[in-house]
Amino acid sequence: MINKANTAYGAKDYKTAFELFTILAEQGDANAQTSLGFMYQNSQGCERNEARTLELYTKAAEANQPYALFNLAILYENGIGGVEHNQFKAHELHMAAAEREVPPAQYEVGLMLERGLGCMQNYSEAAFWYEEAAKRGHLEAFNNLGVLYKEGHGVEKDEAKSFICFTRASNGGLAQGHYNLGLLYDQGIGCESDNDKALDLCRKAAYAGHKKAKEIIQGLQEDGKIVF
Repeated sequence: MINKANTAYGAKDYKTAFELFTILAEQGDANAQTSLGFMYQNSQGCERNEARTLELYTKAAEANQPYALFNLAILYENGIGGVEHNQFKAHELHMAAAEREVPPAQYEVGLMLERGLGCMQNYSEAAFWYEEAAKRGHLEAFNNLGVLYKEGHGVEKDEAKSFICFTRASNGGLAQGHYNLGLLYDQGIGCESDNDKALDLCRKAAYAGHKKAKEIIQGLQEDGKIVF
């Protein structure tokens, strides 16, 4: 039945998915509880219900369902969904999800460790978790790992690895990845200096919504240095 429910959800048949997940959730299926909680959170096939979302995520998290742990962590991290803002609880839950190989949780753990949010600041541990998330294709993790390699925070400074990380983030379409890779080409860090590539990447970042890149492109246009 869980496969049928997932298929219905994937087809955006939320009515059927909601009905099936409800039956399974009442039977104690942690995966169904997580999915049903998500549907209540996002008004999919039902009215938004924060209390029900919290109840379902909590039940599933008690069974160590990876994405229930992650989703619950997000609630505590932002103080939403009927819980108070609690970075320590968020870090604990993100770590539990990260250990169960949830890429966005691994990224969040890295971010919290880098910034000292809900935990002691630890750049080397942050680098470890960014790398775990990056191994699983997480674009922001590639970008942040690239910054650590560029600055030598928590890892040995390695401009070549920084270039690789920013390239992966940029190739995935991440605006910050475009911008950071453009800076490397502009300054010849980890690669040969190439002003044309730097400008092209800055344009891509600007078009993807990167504020600083937009300002740079606008300034160049106003100075008459580029036409478009």
